[in-house]
Amino acid sequence: MSDRRLLLVHAHPDDESTATGATMARYCAEGAAVSLVTCTSGELGEVVADDLAHLRGNPDALGEHRRQEIREALAELGDVRHHWLGGPGRWRDSGMAGEASNGADGAFAAADPVEVTRAMVAVLRAERPQVVVTYDEFGGYGHPDHIAAHRAVMTSLDPAADPDYAPELGEPWQVAKVYWTALPRSILKQVEEAGVEGFEPYTVPDQELTAVLDGRAFHAAKLRALRRHRSQVNLDDGGFFASITARPEFAIEHYLLVRGDRGPGSGPYDWESDLFAGLDG
Repeated sequence: MSDRRLLLVHAHPDDESTATGATMARYCAEGAAVSLVTCTSGELGEVVADDLAHLRGNPDALGEHRRQEIREALAELGDVRHHWLGGPGRWRDSGMAGEASNGADGAFAAADPVEVTRAMVAVLRAERPQVVVTYDEFGGYGHPDHIAAHRAVMTSLDPAADPDYAPELGEPWQVAKVYWTALPRSILKQVEEAGVEGFEPYTVPDQELTAVLDGRAFHAAKLRALRRHRSQVNLDDGGFFASITARPEFAIEHYLLVRGDRGPGSGPYDWESDLFAGLDG
């Protein structure tokens, strides 16, 4: 067991497997302590599996079902410690941008920032990660809950390290490195070949990326985890997402360092191949 500690923060069940599943599986396999914060139960997600049609239009039942799905998915990735921000069901799925549900009572996007910060600081101080991963300020693609997850992390880092902030939540902790998940601009060719347009605003020029983790050895584990999210994901329908996930390159995951010192890298853009680069030794 290493003394490396990685914490990832995602908005809904299945986000962790889609965006960072190979990363999680890799570090679990290497003996690092991997923990995950999920901010909502995804009560407003679209149910794609017809045999789960009874969950459509029933947010509470869907949230309960997705909490079981993520338990099964994380077991495929390794020994992951899981936290529901504020406790299971404390904040609810806000729905897609522009929907009335964004401001509904209990919606994560409309949560009290003071309470959110306290909840996140409690996790940061308990897990004491050297590295934290979450979304960029746009939430990757603009979902209100993804943006709120980004905000929850970024506004909690300094309070977590401040001994005068809520000492009852534990000893202060300073996170060494913070990364945002990213899609490389070079992925556009694959996407456009599949006939899908409009992805460019969600991508980062390859030369601006900091870390690229080649998780192809964990591609199968990532797919197994995704298949556990049956209410949300169908990898057998022959569609765009299914075709993308089938490629081994789906397990190559990309990151942008936004806090902390960049470690040694390689290649034309000096990409790190390890999120803990520069922290060991």
